[in-house]
Amino acid sequence: MKKAVFINQSPQSVRRVFAERQMERLHGLVDIGDACVSAEELASGVAADAEVAFSTWNMPTLDEETIRRFLPSLRALFYAAGSVQAFARPFLKCGVRVFSGWQANGRAVAQFTAAQIMLALKGYFRVQPILREQGRKAAQAALRGYPGAYDVRVGLLGCGAIGSQVARILRDTDCEVWVYDPFLPAGRAEELGVRLTSMEEIFRECLVISNHLANLPATRGIIRREHLMSMQPFATFINTGRGAQLDEKDLLDALTVDSTRTALLDVLTDEGQTDSNPLTRLPNCFVTPHIAGASGREVRRMADYMLDAFEVWEAGGQPNCEVTEKMLETMA
Repeated sequence: MKKAVFINQSPQSVRRVFAERQMERLHGLVDIGDACVSAEELASGVAADAEVAFSTWNMPTLDEETIRRFLPSLRALFYAAGSVQAFARPFLKCGVRVFSGWQANGRAVAQFTAAQIMLALKGYFRVQPILREQGRKAAQAALRGYPGAYDVRVGLLGCGAIGSQVARILRDTDCEVWVYDPFLPAGRAEELGVRLTSMEEIFRECLVISNHLANLPATRGIIRREHLMSMQPFATFINTGRGAQLDEKDLLDALTVDSTRTALLDVLTDEGQTDSNPLTRLPNCFVTPHIAGASGREVRRMADYMLDAFEVWEAGGQPNCEVTEKMLETMA
């Protein structure tokens, strides 16, 4: 068995993701203890002979010198969580292969988003407060502006790990899916059954617009005021991506100018100030506390994905969840 180690700043994070069943399976695959090694503890040499590392949220950021000096035998890192942007590059520069559970996390986000899209098309979010405050008759009248999930256009901003899963789910509906993604090849778009178009056209023509763009410097502020103000009456904007990709004042104005528009926001620019954000006080804006990604028992799926990936890698195969330096340029 290969010698392995958990590298993480929080034993609680590791136990939450690698629950009893996952730990039992892991112990059957590698020689690994139950303890987590923090960044500070690496200097003791405790992980010097580890060929494989496992981790999850609260993975420390290590520099190349630390990796080469204290993890000289390391060949692969299996990260049972989503984005590896914060720590992957030094490992890759040191020749350590990095695998991530982003697809498992993306599955949770995609399922959450697809459910919101279906409910948005039927007017669920807007009619709930109307029913509560004005009664059934007013709610039924408000529903007349919604087409339901048939012969309508849904727009996806970004069609990477998450957006492509949403597109696959929507393929079984009667919705036409339009996509803005400058990195999506035409052949891949055809395979997913989506239409490539501009961001301007998506905001102007689609009744639901869902943001799945990667959080990169180039995408910050990419959703502009004119996009949001061009949304149709009864249109819904969903954001499970990142709050920094738009100016929230512009969204506030777009929702205020036309109260039939709706926003479903799982992320905000500053989530620490959620309670004071004016968007939370709008009756046509619904804010959730970053719940689209894996939560509860769903986080264990990412550990399962990484254990599957390890078995493929150990057998000499190529796991489909490897992250390269090139991929980091465009992925979340």
